[in-house]
Amino acid sequence: MAKKILFVISAADHWTLKDGTRRPAGFWAEEVIGPYEEFKAAGYEIAVATPGGVPPTADAVSLTPEYCGGEEGVARMRAALATASELASPVRIEDAAPEEYDAVFYPGGWGPMEDLSADAASAGLLADALAAGKILALVCHGPAALLATVDAAGRSPFTGYRLTALSNAEEAIGGLADKARWLLQDRLVGDLGADYREGPEYQPHTETDRNLYTGQNPASAVPLAREVLKALSRTPASN
Repeated sequence: MAKKILFVISAADHWTLKDGTRRPAGFWAEEVIGPYEEFKAAGYEIAVATPGGVPPTADAVSLTPEYCGGEEGVARMRAALATASELASPVRIEDAAPEEYDAVFYPGGWGPMEDLSADAASAGLLADALAAGKILALVCHGPAALLATVDAAGRSPFTGYRLTALSNAEEAIGGLADKARWLLQDRLVGDLGADYREGPEYQPHTETDRNLYTGQNPASAVPLAREVLKALSRTPASN
């Protein structure tokens, strides 16, 4: 049986701040490449879906020496992105059938705050995958996609789930909390009704509740992928 994991990635190349400024953004490279390499090493095929089937943009900040451990790290990350050929040919989210995959993975970066937080196709995929018992994993700003599942009456299939995501404190450390239109932690609690759990700033922290797996920050991306692989080792592959 084929072993497949679907990455759902933001197609946004900016994040609109509360003053209307468009800050260049996209996906956070570390949160894609780290899990991608873990899943590939475990023998999984990877597919990518984005809003509109648009090839996703790596946040340029995530490709700087500061966040890659130096110039050698930048070179390695750029080479890894170039090798991950699936990123260049994504499908539209509405064309991705969750039953074809063993797990669905949402990396972060500020891009999801711009588009996936209000994307109806992504919301449908999340709800369908949850109902089917598929493993759903979202890291850092990736859980912003859960906000799109809240209906006009304030209901969501994820209400009450224990989860984590980038904290208000971490957004403040990054210098953008006071510039943001809204903060992810606030809306996950206030709008989604999630049981939000917070670990130390920028240290690995994951939460698992039923088939929902979440990671708090970039340092949590690989640990989250490993938790997913542990869970997958206990379940049969999809057809």
